[in-house]
Amino acid sequence: MKYIAIDLGLKRIGLAYSAHKDIVTPLPAIIRKNRNQAATEVKKVLQEWEVEAVVIGIPLGGSSEDEMHRRIAHFMNLVAFEGEVFYQDEAGSSLEAENLMKGEIKYIRDGRVDSISAMIILQRYLVQK
Repeated sequence: MKYIAIDLGLKRIGLAYSAHKDIVTPLPAIIRKNRNQAATEVKKVLQEWEVEAVVIGIPLGGSSEDEMHRRIAHFMNLVAFEGEVFYQDEAGSSLEAENLMKGEIKYIRDGRVDSISAMIILQRYLVQK
């Protein structure tokens, strides 16, 4: 099955792809200008990679979980993705991604950390599956 993980943020949307359980690849992040532009770009990526399922990072168990579920459902409705959507706890994935990025010459907020975070979210999901 072909998966894309989404680390949905207000400024950047991290993406990662897997067609094989042992290999997850970060993709270029989407810089979010507005909700409709972001949804259109995510939809293009899902079509380009012929994705069958989406795994979305969400903070599980926190006070914002219900609100995040609502926002994510609204965003995915705009994307109009017809495949399966799964939720994966994203706790600590951004910090873990930043730690993996240490050693980079300069830390630029270009979405690399967001896509590595999406990669971590997808790896967690695939290990549990």
